[in-house]
Amino acid sequence: MELTRASLPAAKRPRVDRPAAGIVHLGLGAFFRAHQAVFTEDAIAEGGGDWGIVGVAPRSRAVVDALTAQDLLYSVTTLGPEGTSTRVIGALAGACRAAADPGAVVALLADPAIRVVTLTVTEKAYRLDPATGRLLLDDDLRADLETDRPPRTVPGLLIRGLAARERAGAGPIALVSCDNLPSNGHRLRGLVHHLAAATATADWVGANVTFPGTMVDRIVPASTPETLALAERALGVRDEAAVCGEPYLQWVIEDDFPGGRPAWDLAGAVMTDDARPWERLKLRALNGVHSAIAYLGALAGRETIAEALRIPGMLPAMRHLVADDIAPCLSPPPGVDTLAYGDEVLTRFENPAMGHRTIQVAMDGSQKLPQRVLHTIDDCRAAGVTPHWAALVVAAWMRFVQGTADDGSALPLDDPLADRIRARLAAAPSTPEGVVDAMLGLDTVFSADLAADAGLRAEIVTWLTALTKHGVEDTLAGVR
Repeated sequence: MELTRASLPAAKRPRVDRPAAGIVHLGLGAFFRAHQAVFTEDAIAEGGGDWGIVGVAPRSRAVVDALTAQDLLYSVTTLGPEGTSTRVIGALAGACRAAADPGAVVALLADPAIRVVTLTVTEKAYRLDPATGRLLLDDDLRADLETDRPPRTVPGLLIRGLAARERAGAGPIALVSCDNLPSNGHRLRGLVHHLAAATATADWVGANVTFPGTMVDRIVPASTPETLALAERALGVRDEAAVCGEPYLQWVIEDDFPGGRPAWDLAGAVMTDDARPWERLKLRALNGVHSAIAYLGALAGRETIAEALRIPGMLPAMRHLVADDIAPCLSPPPGVDTLAYGDEVLTRFENPAMGHRTIQVAMDGSQKLPQRVLHTIDDCRAAGVTPHWAALVVAAWMRFVQGTADDGSALPLDDPLADRIRARLAAAPSTPEGVVDAMLGLDTVFSADLAADAGLRAEIVTWLTALTKHGVEDTLAGVR
């Protein structure tokens, strides 16, 4: 039996029922369904309002088809160390696929009923250079700006939608990035204003569009057959769009919504004037540590983050990363202690129920590394310090992208720069020094200033030499 409203017992039904649409969300992935949609359902239940979400999948057909067949319902199973709990979410007011009908998405963005657009489209979808933050005007984005063809990029969808909104005389709107980008609201504002200037919508955008920054946090592993089986056991019906997540969840949001917003504060979100301290803390002390464990764990043949943390020396190495490199160069939000935050993060990562795969966390490293690790390195260098442990993370990534684990098994390179990475490695000497120089030459990842730092280069070479000769386990064995 499939998940529908009629198939659910009363005790398992969602907190809200078929809410009218007020939000468009770009990106129907597991994280959105386990995070922003949960907050929004609770906000509607607590504070009311027409804030149902129309979810837009950029390309994937499977999730849209599954949700459409299930009355737009799906379940979220919380995986705690001591057990699980499952709830059904009813915050969706619609679902569609941008690739199939981009014109429909543009029309949604122009609809006066839509007053908020949120995004979880991953770092690479913004078409921003990871090293500089500047817009990358590739052929697809140029075509979205300069031709009448249906838009194919996320920035193209946004600017076409805003132009249509201006023509329709619709009211103001907030565009809310929920992706792991530093100063994500400011970056999205810069991107949209740049495109608006090229499409004669700059004045309207400046007067009618805001870009609240956010910090989002919940560990949400990719759904597996076991995820679906857990949901079916809890609900008694089959849910093809089931997701799972850890017990912890947090959403920090800059409160700048000219068309109104759901009562997210009543659902537990932190409303603030400036989300950037929260963003930096999470990007560096959570996401950066997560990536470090993923690269090292994958190299050591560990399937999950929790298993990787059990490698002798891994936990103290990650504590050193936070205490020695991240905390000294980071101003946390008021009342937050960076070391305590780091310890809490590691406790969350140890949750064996999560099954968060190292390979999943390690993907798209060229896009993630600048925000998660290289900004820490930049701040350390500005303070006159060569970061020892952050250099280990860079070395682990350079070892990972070579494509073999410590036991010789193949590792996938799922990365937008995969071809460039392979080409540079193939042309370089197969020594630690040759690999480091080849990778530091990726100017869309490493700034010229960072790449020219001889002390940092030496530190990365030292770590890469150890990882190459001895493997992860022996390299970390002596860390205390």
